[in-house]
Amino acid sequence: MAKATLTISSKNYSSWSLRGWLLTRFSGLEFDEIVTAPDDPSARAEILLLSPTILVPCLRHEGATVWDTLAIAEYLNEVMPDAGLVPKDRVQRAHCRSICGEIHSGFTTLRASLPVNLKGHFPGFKIWSRAQADIDRVCTIWRECLAESGGPFLFGERSMADAMYAPVVTRFMTYDVKLEPRLKEYASMIMALPEMQEWIEAAKAEPSDIEELEVDY
Repeated sequence: MAKATLTISSKNYSSWSLRGWLLTRFSGLEFDEIVTAPDDPSARAEILLLSPTILVPCLRHEGATVWDTLAIAEYLNEVMPDAGLVPKDRVQRAHCRSICGEIHSGFTTLRASLPVNLKGHFPGFKIWSRAQADIDRVCTIWRECLAESGGPFLFGERSMADAMYAPVVTRFMTYDVKLEPRLKEYASMIMALPEMQEWIEAAKAEPSDIEELEVDY
């Protein structure tokens, strides 16, 4: 039987590709990776935040084509139910899906003003007040989840929520966002995951082809 395929775009710049890739890796589903060229219109629109309807990442598996990241998460939960992508408890499942939906559809100022750039590091980066409000909300979500679950992941065990918020962790590292100790510990743990380290190494080796993002923030 043919493996699943996952189409992604830039590993350095693409937050949604990172989410889809982590979700698929966390699920344990074997897949082949297909990387779109930087000048592919859909990939470029996704990276530059220009399109409300993006088709990257895209998972293909046994006749199914799934391109929305939340849909990918739910599909993977169906086909790999033992992977623990959602908590076992009904109330916690609802909470997990709610915060994943929030990061999926919100935080637009954070996305625009602190774009993912794994090669970049900008100490002392000045954060707009509206972006700070988004950062504060993310911190509240993490704080509440970790307090309730006891950690180390947002819902105790690794879940879709950790994959969905992983690009935010990279933004905080890139733009030198200061975090309280418990949240910094969580962020450091996410960055140290073997899957994240694999992605980051590939991102660092990627050519810098997206000229619009090669600016000083």
